[in-house]
Amino acid sequence: MAKQQHIFNFPEGEMLLIDKPLNWTSFDVVNFLRSFIRKMYNIKKLKVGHAGTLDPLATGLLIICTGKMTKRIDEYQGMDKTYIGSMKMGYTTPSYDAETATNNEFDISHLTEEQLIKATGLFKGEIDQVPPIYSAVKVAGKRAFKHARKNEDVQLKSRKVTIRAFDLHHIDMPDVDFIIQCSKGTYIRSLVHDFGKAVDNGAYMTSLRRTEIGNYKVSDAYTLEEFRQIVLDQTATLNK
Repeated sequence: MAKQQHIFNFPEGEMLLIDKPLNWTSFDVVNFLRSFIRKMYNIKKLKVGHAGTLDPLATGLLIICTGKMTKRIDEYQGMDKTYIGSMKMGYTTPSYDAETATNNEFDISHLTEEQLIKATGLFKGEIDQVPPIYSAVKVAGKRAFKHARKNEDVQLKSRKVTIRAFDLHHIDMPDVDFIIQCSKGTYIRSLVHDFGKAVDNGAYMTSLRRTEIGNYKVSDAYTLEEFRQIVLDQTATLNK
């Protein structure tokens, strides 16, 4: 899908492909776009939503819907996702990524590429997965990460997810790069953590980028600055 070049009609409904930047939450992107669009087009109220959360430390494809297109958010959320990322073997963190400091260290001298590649097979197909305690899953009416940050005991239920592909494409211990294609609701951080346990070791995610949602690709997405400039150019043309 090529980047959209038509004149936007945000209240009627637009589906935007946005390349989420590092350290932004998905809601940060939604709030930025809502505020910017309302200001530029003098719109008092505007529905804006996203179809599938990305953690602040993840980048990549985020589908944003406005106006009447927000009715299709569930449809986009249900599509398979593809990610590329990296993990560090020999360590774990409470958040399963680099948000928190390491809390365990393991000897990795015995691990071989063959062992790691073989272990990916344990996660292909439908699996039971427990979300990270540092996640937005609600427990007793409160987000799990809020319990975790107060060192409160958090018990999360497992859920069924489907891993369609899990490939390691570069191994330079302790760093391992991967490509994963999965169903909605999959936590890549949990997959990395469980992968570490599967080889009697530890692992945490060091980077993550979503490259595809269904047939939509991040290569067709706007950066926020690109989107901002296109809207500025269009409104300047319309106001001539």
